[in-house]
Amino acid sequence: MIPKIKITVEISVSDTLENTWKTWTSPEDIMIWNTASADWHTTKVENNLIVGGDFLYRMEAKDGSFGFDFTGIYDNIIHQKQINYTMGDGRTSSITFTAHENEINIIQTFEAETENTIELQQNGWQQIMNNFKKHIESMR
Repeated sequence: MIPKIKITVEISVSDTLENTWKTWTSPEDIMIWNTASADWHTTKVENNLIVGGDFLYRMEAKDGSFGFDFTGIYDNIIHQKQINYTMGDGRTSSITFTAHENEINIIQTFEAETENTIELQQNGWQQIMNNFKKHIESMR
């Protein structure tokens, strides 16, 4: 069995842990920050944030040329600390939230897929994290 490649992206945001968690998991907020580039957007979000619950993020090119459903099932949730899920294609992801004085560090590690390069995947997921940071810090 070939070991799966894992990619890690991270950010630090200036906010409370409570608000960071809420903004990360709220469907209304996810639709704003969940994009890897300016020519894409998330048009629909369903989020059942319980162990065994599922999620769906509908992601589409703004010009209508392509879209897909990013789906998964939550495997483990520790409120305001950690989220683990399995994506619809069987890959896994882990997100941790750690408070440090006046900021929250968010680290996400996920198993790479084989269709796109590691660099493209890392850059895309990092851009989503960067958009989260812009969104949450713009609300202050």
